[in-house]
Amino acid sequence: MPNTRLSFKEMCAKFDVTPRTLRYYEYIELLHPEKEGSSRFYGPKELARMTLILRGRRFGFALEDIRQWLLIYENEGNAAQMKQWLALADKQIVELTEQKQQLEDTLAELRSLRDLTTEQLS
Repeated sequence: MPNTRLSFKEMCAKFDVTPRTLRYYEYIELLHPEKEGSSRFYGPKELARMTLILRGRRFGFALEDIRQWLLIYENEGNAAQMKQWLALADKQIVELTEQKQQLEDTLAELRSLRDLTTEQLS
């Protein structure tokens, strides 16, 4: 796959994103496709970046955080990027844990009210 290049349409299909999403990622400088006339082509580096972008989004990271994290690799290298990743991951784990607790509390309250309502109807 070293010389593999995907067209804009192929990139959208491969990653199951809309053309609008792909254009937006380019606009905010997350991706830098090769341009030949009005065509865009995505090489291995852009495919790897897209994988990281989508993984970051799945974990709930903001696009700006992802963009900054990708820039660290370009400017400071892999070790600096991994250190930043650890900091971002730790912060996100705390946030997701808090959201999980809030969701569990909400579900418990909803179940309690449902059970109370069921008892009142009996």
